[in-house]
Amino acid sequence: MSPRALVPAPRDEKRLRTLVTPEGLALPIAIAPRTARAGALIIDFMILLFGLIVVQITIYYIARGLLEASGFNPDEISSAALEFLGICMALFVFCAWYGYFLVQELGPRGATLGKRIVGIRIAARGGTRLTPEAVIARNLLRDIELFYPLVTLFILSVLAERGEPIGVLGWVVTGWFALFLLFPFFNRDALRAGDIVAGTWVVERPRAKLAKVLSVEGAAAVAGSSEITGVRYAFGEAELSIYGEKELQTLERMLRDSPPEALQAVHATICRKIGWDPGAGDERAFLEAFYAQLRAKLEADLRFGKRKADKFA
Repeated sequence: MSPRALVPAPRDEKRLRTLVTPEGLALPIAIAPRTARAGALIIDFMILLFGLIVVQITIYYIARGLLEASGFNPDEISSAALEFLGICMALFVFCAWYGYFLVQELGPRGATLGKRIVGIRIAARGGTRLTPEAVIARNLLRDIELFYPLVTLFILSVLAERGEPIGVLGWVVTGWFALFLLFPFFNRDALRAGDIVAGTWVVERPRAKLAKVLSVEGAAAVAGSSEITGVRYAFGEAELSIYGEKELQTLERMLRDSPPEALQAVHATICRKIGWDPGAGDERAFLEAFYAQLRAKLEADLRFGKRKADKFA
């Protein structure tokens, strides 16, 4: 139960946007910088490249060892067997490439390892949950935008070094690559073509912070500290994940209207549920801090389509 209160880094106001959820809730978000997106893609590419090289080398030595142990000469494998192994490796690379992005971006964090490292994630522009169709579309478009023209340019450069005529094709592919590469610089939301087709944003990942309590006044409640004892209450992810929107609304009503005796009972119940020692004499400060941090967590989750209606959800 270690305290956590992360303060978000200052943001450029030009990147601030408002996301309206299907429930009509307007939430502020910040568009991810183009440099962060490029850095995340480079990190992901290096992770994939290194992983595929390691897997290929490992499989090669395991297969060679098995063949030698069985009395076969690995250098005398037929061309048909080599072609079959090549097909299997191509399928593995295909599944690893698309699976890496799809599995992670469809997860609760909506981000690959590279995006998580630089502090960004994907969000649906309509405020709903990310769908498989949207994630597949934006990842397929990435290949058309960047990797296919890069591979084509590499092949053309090899042909040019051999003296093969490439004609105007080289200029066409270069223009294709430049067009999609510069596309995010020509719209205010830094969207690439895949984002437009999929209806997504790439935004800064929300940091855990103590949000302003809307129904409870006082700096102590916002900061999570008690004016009586000076103790600062801060709750972890697991503790705040127990309750949902229904319990938050109930707690808000009780903080407004309930007598101290009722707050003592609620305080004891919450402490028992999250595994804290209830103590006594500081119930309101505890509940105000719990309310503020639970509200901040639920609003941050809802911002990206993750909703917890109640403790049973």
